[in-house]
Amino acid sequence: MKIAVIGATGLVGQKMLQVLKERNFPIEELIVAASERSIGKRILFKGVEHTMVSVEKAIEKTPDIAIFSAGAEASLRYAPLFAEKGTYVVDNSSAWRKKPDIPLVVPEINADDITADTHIIANPNCSTIGLVMALAPMHRRYGIKRIVVSTYQSVSGSGIKGLNQLHCEQQGGKSDNPAYPHQIHENIIPHGGSFLDDGNTTEEEKLIFETNKILHSDIAVSATVARVPVYGGHSESVNVEFSQQYDIEEIRHILENTPGVIVADNPSENLYPTPLMAYDRDEVFVGRMRRDNSIENGFNFWVVTDNIRKGAATNAVEIAEYLIKKFDF
Repeated sequence: MKIAVIGATGLVGQKMLQVLKERNFPIEELIVAASERSIGKRILFKGVEHTMVSVEKAIEKTPDIAIFSAGAEASLRYAPLFAEKGTYVVDNSSAWRKKPDIPLVVPEINADDITADTHIIANPNCSTIGLVMALAPMHRRYGIKRIVVSTYQSVSGSGIKGLNQLHCEQQGGKSDNPAYPHQIHENIIPHGGSFLDDGNTTEEEKLIFETNKILHSDIAVSATVARVPVYGGHSESVNVEFSQQYDIEEIRHILENTPGVIVADNPSENLYPTPLMAYDRDEVFVGRMRRDNSIENGFNFWVVTDNIRKGAATNAVEIAEYLIKKFDF
């Protein structure tokens, strides 16, 4: 089993290596690749030193699976070259998510979208993954007509640049290479990605499109994305309108029995999900569940996910695990 991690020096790439190790992923040969400036660097994996190679060299080695976290441009350039060699590519960028013939996968929900002929599989946006993990079992039971979601996204979603900007500003300085157009320390920025002609941002568009692609649905989705001065963990306030009457205790029971979801919902003891609760965890945390009395069949909840783990690295590794199981490597 030859596994390549492309973008291994980045924030998500490093977490992918950590998750591969933690889950004891079956690797006979690990190939680590990154940008030209990182070629020749050495990293430790399970006590063994590995040398960073170019992406071209990684392609020559014909890995069974290549897990990408190198950005959309690199993925568009290199993923097809891996696929031509018979490698299954799991890509964490936005490059392939909108392609109709490329499955966009959260394994707990729609792993069956992967076939033997789909050698490129897209990993969803970090905010989408946490959202649909909570929505999918509700949608199966009651049917969802409309969703209004507001996100409170941590700076780690912007990679090392976001982390550095917050840290510099907390120390009273100013980042030389900021991730955001405004100060993020002691501030909230209602801006994720770039603005589109309709006034939405690219991050908001991802939530709208990806939710329906993963759920195989045509739900009306309204999204607002905000960046908050939190180092890790994406939080979301979600308002759902169901197609029929629902029972809130049944929803609680359904979520408590959904793999990968933890219900943290006891207001009398101030129990509800927070980014610190989700830190370095693979589960999606749901709480603040309550009826929305302003509309018929309305329901509110709050969901928090570690955006670097389940929101990116762990979901990608879980897709790779599914490939091994499904195609009997």
